[in-house]
Amino acid sequence: MNKNNTDSRRKFLDKGLKLGLITAIGGIGLSKLATKLTAQTDQNSGDKMELMTTDGTIIQVDSSEVMEMDHSPTHDNSAAIREGIPNRKFVMVVDLAKCKNALKCQVSCNKNHYITGDNAWLKVYKMQETNETAPYWMPTTCQHCDKPACVTVCPVDATFKRRDGLVLIDNTRCIGCRFCMAACPYSTRVFNWSEPNQGEITLALDMGEEGQHISSPEHAGIPSIKGTVDKCDFCPHSIQNDELPHCVTACPNGVFYFGDKYEDTVTNGDETFRLSKMLKDKAGYRLMEGLGTEPSVYYLPPVDRLVDFEDGLEQYNEFQSVEKPE
Repeated sequence: MNKNNTDSRRKFLDKGLKLGLITAIGGIGLSKLATKLTAQTDQNSGDKMELMTTDGTIIQVDSSEVMEMDHSPTHDNSAAIREGIPNRKFVMVVDLAKCKNALKCQVSCNKNHYITGDNAWLKVYKMQETNETAPYWMPTTCQHCDKPACVTVCPVDATFKRRDGLVLIDNTRCIGCRFCMAACPYSTRVFNWSEPNQGEITLALDMGEEGQHISSPEHAGIPSIKGTVDKCDFCPHSIQNDELPHCVTACPNGVFYFGDKYEDTVTNGDETFRLSKMLKDKAGYRLMEGLGTEPSVYYLPPVDRLVDFEDGLEQYNEFQSVEKPE
C-alpha cells in the first residue's frame, strides 16, 4: 500500500478538528523528591501527604514540596490541553475473533510512543478459561474509563479525564507515587523504574533549563521519563491530525475499531460500522462491568474466528529497539 493510500485509510475525523497533545514529559521521581525534602525541611508548611516509595513503603511528606512539581512553564497551556475536543466521546472496539497475536499493533505503538522493553502500553495475552475450552488472544490496553479510579486517587492531579473521554497523564506533575497503578483494576499502567534506553531519539526534543524535556503539542509521542507512570493515551497526536490510533492502522487483521460514541460510528480504516448495532449483533461487552468504571473499550467475543489460533507467536525481539517515526 502506497503512502497516499495509507494516509487515506487513516483519515476518519472531520477536517478542522484540532486536539492539543498532552505529552507525558518531565516530572521528578519520588527518590529525588525525598532527597529534596531532606534538604529543605526548614521550609515545610506542616501539612503532610502520604506517598509510596519505590519499595512500597508509605511515607509522609510535606505537601508544600509536592506542589513544587507543578511550578513548570508548560502548565500555562495545561487548561486548554486538558479540555479535549468538545462534543466527542472516543471509544474503541476489539474484535477477539480476528486477533492472531501478530503484535503489529504493539510494535507500532512502541515505535510511535518511544516505548521500549517490557513497558509496552499494549499487551496481548493468551486466554483460556479451562483445558476443555478453546484458547484465544486478547489485546489489552488502558480502558479510558468514564469513572476512572486512577484519577480519583492521584494526589497531584497528574492523571486526568478529558471531556472527549481520554484519560491521560501529565508527567510534568507525576511524582511517581504509583497510587494510580494500585487503583487501576485493569493493571494497564507501567512505571519507568530507570531511564529508557532510547538512543538518539531524545535529541530532536525541545529542552528547557537544566536539561528537562518540555511538553509540546507538536510532538507525536514523547520519550518516557524515569520515575513516572505511563499508559495508553488513545494517540491524541494522531487524533489531532484526523487519523486513527497507531494500533488500529497497524493491525493486519482489522482487530481494532475506533470512533465516536456520540456519532455511533467506529472504523478500522477498511470497514465502518454503527457502534450500537455492532455491539448488539455481536454481543459486545466491557471488562469488569460490575466495578462501575464504565470503560470506553468494548470487546467482541472470539466466535466464528477469521483466523486459526496459533501458539508460539509471542516474539518480542523485533520491538526491543525503537526507531524514531518518520
